[in-house]
Amino acid sequence: MDAVSPELIALLSGLGLCLGLIVSIGAQNAIVLRQGLRREHVGIVVLVCVVSDAILQTLGVAGVATLVTAHPWLETLARWAGAAFIVGFALVSARRAWRGGGSLEAAGDEKTTDAAAPGTVLTRPRVATRTATLLTILAVTWLNPHAIVETTVVLGSVAATHGDARWFFLAGGIAGSTLWFVVFGYGARYLAPLLRTERAWRILDGGIAVIMLVIAVTLVLG
Repeated sequence: MDAVSPELIALLSGLGLCLGLIVSIGAQNAIVLRQGLRREHVGIVVLVCVVSDAILQTLGVAGVATLVTAHPWLETLARWAGAAFIVGFALVSARRAWRGGGSLEAAGDEKTTDAAAPGTVLTRPRVATRTATLLTILAVTWLNPHAIVETTVVLGSVAATHGDARWFFLAGGIAGSTLWFVVFGYGARYLAPLLRTERAWRILDGGIAVIMLVIAVTLVLG
């Protein structure tokens, strides 16, 4: 039986790591979910997220790889630093899965009274303009230092350990983020009943923790 190719390993590693990092609850995912539930400007929100993530991942992979090529000793540092971060991320996810309390609600519906039927309360979503939505998603994507560090430094460091196959790692990462944002944005109205339960997020966080630990072990063992 032939050994698994390094390119396939890199591709799957990039896909798994990116999904593990991106699926966690955060401001960006909250915006994507909210717009998906309301069916407002979903296309532009998904496009900004996908393109921004692809740019940040490419900068990370290309930039860190250049440094590693110039200074080979950085490869070992990148390997252990990346593994340490991933283990930490796994522990945080495991803690959320154990303790619960996670949820991802779509915010902000405005309640009004129906004049034709006094005493009846209607729920009317506040409609955001295209410009306001665009500025909001750009802000939560590009003004979040923690998210940028995850996307560029962490993914770039792990990609560098795959050598010439790092571009397959990048392809897997971009495929993972694209898949997540498209499915999450356009499928939000179907996923919402599940994602609003604490049980679902505990299961999801537990799965993320396992995936992260596997990737960290693989990274250390080379």
